[in-house]
Amino acid sequence: MGFQTFEDLEVWKKSRDLRMFVKKLVQKFPNEEKYVLEKQVIRSSRSITNNIAEGYGRFFFQENIQFCRIARGSLEETLDHMIIANDEGYISNEDLLGFRNLHGECLRLLNGYISYLIKVKSGTAPPK
Repeated sequence: MGFQTFEDLEVWKKSRDLRMFVKKLVQKFPNEEKYVLEKQVIRSSRSITNNIAEGYGRFFFQENIQFCRIARGSLEETLDHMIIANDEGYISNEDLLGFRNLHGECLRLLNGYISYLIKVKSGTAPPK
């Protein structure tokens, strides 16, 4: 049985968890970061799930793979923003560790999904 929608993908679900975690953390940012770092980190965290969803909607496996690679770039960008927030003292080391744990899970799932798509594209794995 195949996936019915992108919402069935474990990688999308975990990336959604990460996005919602980020939304809670940015509430700790000072007001002067509202239109700078806060907007950037929200945008990059949203881009992860957005690109997974858009790739899922593409007809060709190669396009889906490319959008997942963009999502992976957004995941790394979001990590950099969170490191900056920690460096500036906006979030605690514990907050950053919590983010890193979610980041690692998302990265593992995203890389696995990309590998799966590459195998399906090449005919070495059956589609789900």
